[in-house]
Amino acid sequence: MTSTQPGRRHVAVVGGGPAGLAAAVAAAEHGARVTLIESGRELGGQYWRHLPSDRDGHGQAALHHGWSTYQDLERRVRSTPDITVLAETSVWAVDAAGGHGPGLGIPTLQVLTGPADAATRVPSTLGPDAIVIATGAHDRTLPFPGWDLPGVSTGGAAQAFAKSERIAVGGNVVVAGAGPFLLPVAASLAQVGSRVIEVVEANRIPRLASGWLPRPWQLAGAPGKVSELFGYVAGQLRHRIPYRVGEAVVEAHGDGRVERVTIASVDAQWRPIPGSERQVACDAVCVTHGFTPRLEVAIAAGCALGDDRFVVIDESCATSAGGVYAAGEVTGIGGVDLSLAEGRVAGHCAAGGSSRDAQVSDAQRKRAVFGAFAARIDAAHGVRPGWQDWLRDDTIVCRCEEVTAGQLRRKAAATGSRSLRSQKLATRAGLGICQARICGRSAEELLQAATGSTGELDEGIVDRRPIQTPIRLAELAGISEEQHPPTGRQDP
Repeated sequence: MTSTQPGRRHVAVVGGGPAGLAAAVAAAEHGARVTLIESGRELGGQYWRHLPSDRDGHGQAALHHGWSTYQDLERRVRSTPDITVLAETSVWAVDAAGGHGPGLGIPTLQVLTGPADAATRVPSTLGPDAIVIATGAHDRTLPFPGWDLPGVSTGGAAQAFAKSERIAVGGNVVVAGAGPFLLPVAASLAQVGSRVIEVVEANRIPRLASGWLPRPWQLAGAPGKVSELFGYVAGQLRHRIPYRVGEAVVEAHGDGRVERVTIASVDAQWRPIPGSERQVACDAVCVTHGFTPRLEVAIAAGCALGDDRFVVIDESCATSAGGVYAAGEVTGIGGVDLSLAEGRVAGHCAAGGSSRDAQVSDAQRKRAVFGAFAARIDAAHGVRPGWQDWLRDDTIVCRCEEVTAGQLRRKAAATGSRSLRSQKLATRAGLGICQARICGRSAEELLQAATGSTGELDEGIVDRRPIQTPIRLAELAGISEEQHPPTGRQDP
């Protein structure tokens, strides 16, 4: 699918969350023809996750922040003839070598359209003049003894059930991990009837203060964030939910499902403090230690990553790969306001605009304001290496292949190898159905610690995947060399 109108750019936006929606609207406003690719049935991403279509939707606004913003963006997407939405569509491969477009350097996208569990999905090839990657991020959860028990979930999964089904993951829930995301998770659970026993943040007060208190005038530029925080705090007080800092869930216990957890005080590096352990009865525990960007498409397109593992962008939201832009949490965890601002800039510039145009001046100002929030989140809530002291040798790290911490450590000690490939072949860690999306970062860090390594390991990082999304062998075998794009508008 290439642009057939002289001088008119075709922009492909990968991801229909806040950043992707903003990018699609901005690109169309600047005269581009836009293809918006969304893997889900409906737009909005994880942030604006919908109730099922057969459920009463009048409560959507109560479950989401900024629901009116979503409604406005969706209306503009649906009412703009130049935006084609490909719902239930996944990018399964990116051909960066076989470029096309201006300078023949723009990657080609291979996509499959149709429900993920459908017997057949329709393959197609997109050859846009520019690409905006807005694939977002997912929860990072550190392993601990018992984390594979039923009843242990990520905070994102718990919130997804609350938002999309109005289902509580448990009646008595502990929310634990690190970062401000713990607060909306607790709020969502309380809204659907869970008793949130407590919220447990691993970082201690000195680190939280060093991340949030410097340069307080920067916070004045984002009063909405401050009011949102106060709203969550008010909710915690209203539901009488304790918020504890410097503590972590270090073990889950139960016969067939979680029945209680061990919570321990941790030091500044997250090492458990002996003698501080206490047990709390619960029937669910939601654990999130920050977020990991979804990098498969970005890496395959040739985008450079920073030391923090996020995509590097400039003032135009352009990446190091020609014609490829990125926006939202794939570039850093800064919240929905930063995602919307980056999406607008990325879409405008991908359509041929300049980062200094008046149309994006407000978005650029917001990028500066909310970008400071992203830096504060990492400084205050980033993962510390002492979490590895939570693990016993029999603690499962790779849940798909049931690979333990002891197996990973013994393999590293025996070979001294820094090779991720060697680790996978020797232990099968990361070779299961999730393809290391859950365990990969943890397995990497265990290998680094065991070999005394710093920086990138041999063969790069676990996010480097030639095939970006699960695909059946029959689908792969049936994809012809000559593919044609879906025709018509395919709204969710």
